[in-house]
Amino acid sequence: MRPVDLARPHGLSGQAIRNYEAAGILPAAERTASGYRRYTSVHVAALRTFVALVPAHGHAAARSIMELVNTGRTEEALIVIDRGHAELLTDRRTLDSIEQALTELTRPQPRPEPRTRDERPAPRGTTTIGALAHRLGLRPATLRRWERAGLLHPRRDTATGYRTYSPADVRDAHIVHQLRRGGYVLAQIAPLLAELGDVTSPASAASAIAERRHRLHTRALAMLKASAEMGEYLHERSRYTDDG
Repeated sequence: MRPVDLARPHGLSGQAIRNYEAAGILPAAERTASGYRRYTSVHVAALRTFVALVPAHGHAAARSIMELVNTGRTEEALIVIDRGHAELLTDRRTLDSIEQALTELTRPQPRPEPRTRDERPAPRGTTTIGALAHRLGLRPATLRRWERAGLLHPRRDTATGYRTYSPADVRDAHIVHQLRRGGYVLAQIAPLLAELGDVTSPASAASAIAERRHRLHTRALAMLKASAEMGEYLHERSRYTDDG
């Protein structure tokens, strides 16, 4: 096969095929007596595998996997693949934790602790640090630590200087609490909160969760396809080597 013959079924150019070969994504092509590249069924299987790996593991990981396989380091390639599957499982567990935290927001809440003599009620629609800490079963110092880590952003009452937490702050506090219970460190939680910045209601929360689950489901299916293609490629490489 010529480069263009290999490229055409995937909507690629002949130059892209040559670039893939130079990058190690495809094994080195044989050359004719006149110096032209000649691709075989091994290259067809390699390209199919790379194309399947990209949506499953990302371009950088897909390239690394193919380079490792093509240089005989199959076990290292499988470790990269295993790492991708482990990350997917972690993402599923993270989503479960976030969903649990959002579910807890709709449950009946305990009565707030009595205010101290000099504590004023929070403005309408907000929550005091004492009430939020009581709701989560935490100490106020824990909420202040999360604030210093940039996870919560309470405002200050202009009259008293006390912290007041908006509904979005309360939501974030529930999510942080649930993820901390799941073993997440504070640095891991910040990007997850950023993804949920547009969630402002139970309906939008449900939509965000459903969209994230759909993305994970799509990625899981892509991983299955990529694994099947990798199995075929390893078989084709072995057969080609044995015949050679």
